[in-house]
Amino acid sequence: MDTREISPDVTLVGAYGSPYSIKMRAALRFRRIPFRWVTRGSQQADGVPEVPVAIIPILAFHGEDGSYADAMVDSSPQIARLEATHAGRSLVPADPVVAFLDHLIEDYGDEWITKVMYHYRWHHLYQAAIDKAGNLLPLMSDNQMAADAHAAMNAYITDRQVGRTALVGSTDQNRPIIEASHVRLLQIMNRHLTDHQFLLGTRPGRGDLGIFGQFSQLAFWEPDSAAVQAVEGPRAVMWAYQMDDLSSLEVDGDAGWFARDELPATTIELLTEIGTSYAPFMVANAQALQAGADEMSCEIAGATYSQGPFAYQGKCLAWLREAYTALSGDDRAAVDSILDGTGCAQLVA
Repeated sequence: MDTREISPDVTLVGAYGSPYSIKMRAALRFRRIPFRWVTRGSQQADGVPEVPVAIIPILAFHGEDGSYADAMVDSSPQIARLEATHAGRSLVPADPVVAFLDHLIEDYGDEWITKVMYHYRWHHLYQAAIDKAGNLLPLMSDNQMAADAHAAMNAYITDRQVGRTALVGSTDQNRPIIEASHVRLLQIMNRHLTDHQFLLGTRPGRGDLGIFGQFSQLAFWEPDSAAVQAVEGPRAVMWAYQMDDLSSLEVDGDAGWFARDELPATTIELLTEIGTSYAPFMVANAQALQAGADEMSCEIAGATYSQGPFAYQGKCLAWLREAYTALSGDDRAAVDSILDGTGCAQLVA
């Protein structure tokens, strides 16, 4: 029996309650990249290189001697870098048109469904969820934490996160909008997953990971959203279980993606939902940032959604538009044709 230690290519520093951490862990598992998973704040995370912003997940790359070389944050750039450094089992569709759609779906998961996740964890009406998160989150880095330290961390995390709900849009005014968008997504995914294993074919893409990261909490952690998901999207829940570890899924080179001219109706339904919720929010957010306004406002499914503008989401829209501009003229025309009537065209107008 070979007992030699497998040297990891990367170390992923995250937390079990962090959707982006679980997203990146699933990406590494599917790609079969040797990695070391450690929780933030634990002794195992000591020595990881400093990063510009103290957020998770942190992806630390190892040099040839096994020591840390450098580290980075932000799941989307992390996935892009791994695509450049590790061949095979790609998460990016070979067709640039389908790859752009995949990029769009990933950003929708990262920047809109994250609002759903935060809302179901910290909105004041979901006290059981607040109590659960406050009680469990501190123990992720140290399950042997002393009782008094645990109580103090519980209070600190709960007060801080509940106090930030308006910042991410989880208000009483926005609550019906956020929750209705969650149900619509579940229903679309339930129809889609009746006939298809993943969002864009028989293999997962970045878009699957973007939504899965949030679902890893909505389906398995938050009590109120989990109950909704079991009723409105049982196939989406099972998909999330599968997404967590797809290391056993075999793929054939670059095959397995939908063709640009043969997208199923449910893919167009998903894009239409993205055009209903995420697209108007992202455009209004960018306009508010450009104007220096204190609040952004837009119409989502016939109701008014408002919150303070968020700078990072302005960058996300700029990156999406850069990706669109980088397409060839024929590919842009194909994207335009697919997005026509979905509400997503405003993102690249």
